[in-house]
Amino acid sequence: MELKITCIPGDGIGPEIVAQAKRVLDAVAEKYGHSMQYTDILMGGASIDVHGVPLTDEAVETAKSADAVLMGSIGGDTTTSPWYKLPPNLRPEAGLLGIRKALNLFANLRPAVLYEELAGACPLKTEISEKGFDMLIMRELTGGLYFGERKTVTENGLRKAIDTLTYDESEIRRIAVKGFDIARKRKKKVTSVDKANVLDSSRLWRAVVEEVAKDYPDVTLEHMLVDNCAMQLVKDPAQFDVILTENMFGDILSDEASMVTGSIGMLASASLNDTKFGLYEPSHGSAPDIAGKDLANPIATILSASMMLRYSFDLDKEADAIDAAVKQVLTDGYRTGDIMSAGCEQVGCQKMGDLIVERIK
Repeated sequence: MELKITCIPGDGIGPEIVAQAKRVLDAVAEKYGHSMQYTDILMGGASIDVHGVPLTDEAVETAKSADAVLMGSIGGDTTTSPWYKLPPNLRPEAGLLGIRKALNLFANLRPAVLYEELAGACPLKTEISEKGFDMLIMRELTGGLYFGERKTVTENGLRKAIDTLTYDESEIRRIAVKGFDIARKRKKKVTSVDKANVLDSSRLWRAVVEEVAKDYPDVTLEHMLVDNCAMQLVKDPAQFDVILTENMFGDILSDEASMVTGSIGMLASASLNDTKFGLYEPSHGSAPDIAGKDLANPIATILSASMMLRYSFDLDKEADAIDAAVKQVLTDGYRTGDIMSAGCEQVGCQKMGDLIVERIK
């Protein structure tokens, strides 16, 4: 198979971690008989420096012409970088918002995995962390409270703010279908999270999810109120497989889930549209303080590349090979500085890429 991938190295440590992810993809392609065609585009601060804007129309068209997009990181030091003296619509992060909108990326996937080898970094009690967990939060990304009508008015001498939470059934149905499709590739369980005891939008959410579930008799569906889900994530995270939820709930729960892993440098993410197309990126930031020093952890970006193979190309065997190689490197005791622990060998970004490539080959 020929895979056409647009790469966005971005800012800070982005070019370093994307370079290692490409090396891993090349190793997979060589082993399994695929070919990789990469095209790099500028976005964020790197684009501002060259073009004066964080995202150009030409970059968007290049991304649209690919099968998937692999991204590093966007942004810089908000206190010292000249990028943050610009108007908000010209700052680096505006490029990310722009490309998400241009590519119609409505489904955000945030895995939260606790590797046995990194259990010591988990902030939960040992009796909870020793069970491990492997969940994926599927967050609706383009609707809900964040995109509803909003205004601030003065009534009777008092300032009053109004934010509107709306969803129509088509928005709910398309994210639910994505959630059930992905559950079929995992442990075949969906936990739909809402606030149906209070909100009309959640009652519609629950009704539409139940309609979609009828087409997936092999997938178990359960409903959970968002406040209970927040408690269960720290009480028994091993119970979850795919958590399906709306925009604001997903924003909060995915951050909570990433925290209980104890290691944001290990967390991949993806944003998908209504085809197989997706943008894949690590959950962490650009870490400008360590950029260019060979200190970055490339594993989150490498695992994002694994997600790309699995969800955009249906290359599950190849994705499994990357996941297994990452786990083996951790088992063998190699760590970058952010996940370093006693008795392990600390390596840099380049060396970590070397080790993962060796285990794939």
